Amino acid sequence: MKLTRRGFAGAVAAAGFTEFAFAQRANIGGAAPKDTVWLNANEFPDGPPAAAITAMQRVIGESNRYHYREFNDFYKAIAASEGLKGDQVLIGAGSSEVLHSAVDVFTSPTRPFITCWPTFEAGPELAAVEGHKVVKLPLSSSYASDVKKLVAEAEKAGGGLIYICNPNNPTGAITTKQDLAWTVENLPKNTTLLVDEAYLHFNVSPDTESAMKYVHQGKDVIVMRTFSKIYGMAGLRAGFVAARPDLIAKLEPYRNNVISIVAVRAVLAALDLGPKMIDERRQKIARTRGELCAWLKEKKISYIDPQANFMMVDAKRDIKQMAPALLAKGVAVGRPFPPYNTMMRVTIGTDADMAKFRGALSETLSV
Repeated sequence: MKLTRRGFAGAVAAAGFTEFAFAQRANIGGAAPKDTVWLNANEFPDGPPAAAITAMQRVIGESNRYHYREFNDFYKAIAASEGLKGDQVLIGAGSSEVLHSAVDVFTSPTRPFITCWPTFEAGPELAAVEGHKVVKLPLSSSYASDVKKLVAEAEKAGGGLIYICNPNNPTGAITTKQDLAWTVENLPKNTTLLVDEAYLHFNVSPDTESAMKYVHQGKDVIVMRTFSKIYGMAGLRAGFVAARPDLIAKLEPYRNNVISIVAVRAVLAALDLGPKMIDERRQKIARTRGELCAWLKEKKISYIDPQANFMMVDAKRDIKQMAPALLAKGVAVGRPFPPYNTMMRVTIGTDADMAKFRGALSETLSV
């Protein structure tokens, strides 16, 4: 999309449309009891770290100022956290904003958005709204991105934007580091690889890794990160992409610059905590996730091996009926994700949340 005033307004409107649509789909029908546990949106159950909450409280009274000068320090802090320079990162209101920018820059009616389906919908849906070509390919047998098919499709199209969500949303499956390396090595001309790592912090498998090293190597790779998930800041809307300076320069004009100083201070405080905080939160989710997996095995309920803060559980029933039945018992789970119509996406919550989920599922399935 050319950056005209009308085109830019259209892109912003389309971006708002897709985010609103996701929010509406999360409404699975029926009245939610007051004590409902919300396991439907991949949110971290404990909220932001205490240091981030304190930082936000301190800056609220200064919200009459724009704080422009702090944003330079913010860029430097984000870049430093990944061993990058300031011109290798771009900040956005959550990772969704910078994903929208990537769609505007790297796709067109002839240059497709190429992904495996189902996955996070924002990219392909925005591309479709803008009249850009979208190619949706089946996931692999392990419910992850089929990299050979993605590269073949980009080759056939003469270029495009390949999107890989790792771990994949909604399946929770990982793209292996071998598959990532093969994809980078075999990227066709005029093709950019966009790796969405919103949930990578939750991974404990040695079989995958961040694609950030390819940014350091100067490859045609963009890595997306968000502070919505393991940092517990979904409502604050803060994220970033990392890439070569020339790729960042292409994305920058499409950015809306809507991140608030409250979010900035929260992120900075969280980054100051270092990797220990991430490790503790990762292990907490992994433990609770493992307990749920063990229970499902005991009950002979199938699921997709998860490496995220959510997992796909096969109820062997249509989720359009299953989700409202669980909601009536005070448990909200994810919407349907065709073609996996009998699988429900379940966020990993607190131990109490998961105990309630197990009870509701047992009653509903009579297991």
